[in-house]
Amino acid sequence: MAEYSSVKGGKLKLKGDTSGHKSSKHKKKKRKREEEKDERLPDAEAHGGWWTVRNFEEITGDIVIEMAPNAFMFAQDTGTFTLGAPHRNSQEGPAPPEQLTAIPVSDTKIALKTGFEKYISVDYDRRVVGQSDAIGLREQWEPIFQDGKMALMGCNNCFLCCNEHDDIVASSTTAGPAEMIKIRSCAPLVKKKKDNRPSEDKGDIETCEVSYVKKYQSFQDHKLRVNESDRYNLKQARVTGKLHETLLDRREKMKADRYCK
Repeated sequence: MAEYSSVKGGKLKLKGDTSGHKSSKHKKKKRKREEEKDERLPDAEAHGGWWTVRNFEEITGDIVIEMAPNAFMFAQDTGTFTLGAPHRNSQEGPAPPEQLTAIPVSDTKIALKTGFEKYISVDYDRRVVGQSDAIGLREQWEPIFQDGKMALMGCNNCFLCCNEHDDIVASSTTAGPAEMIKIRSCAPLVKKKKDNRPSEDKGDIETCEVSYVKKYQSFQDHKLRVNESDRYNLKQARVTGKLHETLLDRREKMKADRYCK
């Protein structure tokens, strides 16, 4: 019986049983969650859920304009703007007078509306004011992105900035350090969906057909054969969802490989 006392006890393990180890399925799910986590989340959490936009498409809905660290453009009931006091606790987020609504008006320009239901423009003294009831040429702003930085150009081709009196103006035709701003949005951060289309479905029509031929041609003579006729019907087929069927028809006409009828 002494021999049995030296044997290490424990759960009976059967061959092929991996229940005692962490499931690889769970590891994959964890890795997927980490990949889908937006790298801007820490910035958003540090600013009360408001994250910095990086392109034109993200400038829509509720936004704020950060002119200095934790200090935002502040709308006054007089229709003018000033630089709001810096937030000591950045996690509390911007105050209501600092919040604006961004409205895209073209592929490159936006309009900005205050909480007083007025649109922002530039007056003839180059002051930024919120006094307009409708969107016209003077109420349109163009965000400029370059090298990870951003500036906002008004209708007078001058950039938004804060002057020495903490008034918000658009007075400089060049964008220097004083004109560098951040636009923050509180929209939910959504990871861009992965494009799961086959490689032969991506790119322009010509590239798409070449990829399709490479996938199915036998290449017995090591020559790539592509139908050189007009590709207008392919463009129409992509819109209607019949791209693969049309590509196959073009391949059949070529009689180039053993997959054709």
